Amino acid sequence: MATACDVIVIGLGGMGSAAARELARRGQRVIGIEQFGPAHPFGSSHGGSRIVRKAYFESPAYVPLLMRSYELWDELSAEFGERLFHRCGALMIGEPTSPVVAGARASAERWRLPYELLDAAALRRRYPQFRLPPGQLAVFEADAGYALPESTVLAQLELALDAGAELWFETAVESVELGPQGVHVTLADEEVVAPKVVLATGAWAGQLAGLDDRLPLAATRQTVHWFAAAVPDDFAPDRFPVYLWDVPGEQYVQLYGFPRLPGEDAVKAALYRAPKGEPVDPDRLDRTVTERDYGPARELLARSLPGLDGPPVRSSVCMYPGAEGDDFVLGVHPGSSGRVVLAVGFSGHGFKFVPVVGEIVADLVMQGRSRLDLDFLAPGRFWR
Repeated sequence: MATACDVIVIGLGGMGSAAARELARRGQRVIGIEQFGPAHPFGSSHGGSRIVRKAYFESPAYVPLLMRSYELWDELSAEFGERLFHRCGALMIGEPTSPVVAGARASAERWRLPYELLDAAALRRRYPQFRLPPGQLAVFEADAGYALPESTVLAQLELALDAGAELWFETAVESVELGPQGVHVTLADEEVVAPKVVLATGAWAGQLAGLDDRLPLAATRQTVHWFAAAVPDDFAPDRFPVYLWDVPGEQYVQLYGFPRLPGEDAVKAALYRAPKGEPVDPDRLDRTVTERDYGPARELLARSLPGLDGPPVRSSVCMYPGAEGDDFVLGVHPGSSGRVVLAVGFSGHGFKFVPVVGEIVADLVMQGRSRLDLDFLAPGRFWR
């Protein structure tokens, strides 16, 4: 006999844990299913820190979601009793017409977000750790900072349990099928049935979103690194911000990084839009890191942040699960008769949206719509 509930949430990383928490808070009988353990390091919701910023260079259309996400980050931290989003400021650096600088300014001006424009001399006075090439400048957003991904996932899982959700870990899903009694989720030794299902499966989305083959979902391998600082205190959060830096001469490649987090012995930095290469099988991901992976970031740091000159003390491998154009896939699956909600394809820039995605998913499950404009993210755009 199949197990029944109101909503099944498949995948309990950043997005799935947020959805499970919010749905359970609203009185839904939730079963959450995760193939690994809580806050695992095998997908896209790990790495110690994630940039949170509001002047969104990718598109001004994301800013209303971020405004709500900022409110929910503070609510989540207050409810859990631990600060999960730390505001230390953010720099968007590059040529005046580069995507990072021009895009951040466009979003800030469209939504009247406060920011400062710093030329190379002004940036050097405020943050002497940086070495800007001639002609580059920075957009400084004081209200930005970093979130703690593992702590956030664990907080949302704990709060989901407190609200009555049932969470199954180390449990693989074999198939998701629409049936006359709802959505049937097949596991190794049982079946779970619910009127609604949320797919928040990250890099594994392509394997389970196949209710129709028109969703162009794929995952790519990425690496992040931690570099020792010559003067560790120079990179403390009260003296150093998060940053995104358009690499001179490299189209659509950004160096990004963080301050040295409390208790850490090194400073995280990596390439954001590095050449993505071919899609990878998330079950066969190469997790060995070599100089080929960290060499380009190390070379850029040597001339841009000389206080971090040297090989990394450690590295990590993750995946960017994305769709064409790198915009999220967030909405009701057009081929599911309203029964499947997709929260996938976050392309390496989605974690800052985690709290609002949980709220959006709950609205879509329970009401079939969100008060926020999601048209540019809707799965149906691939059917048009």
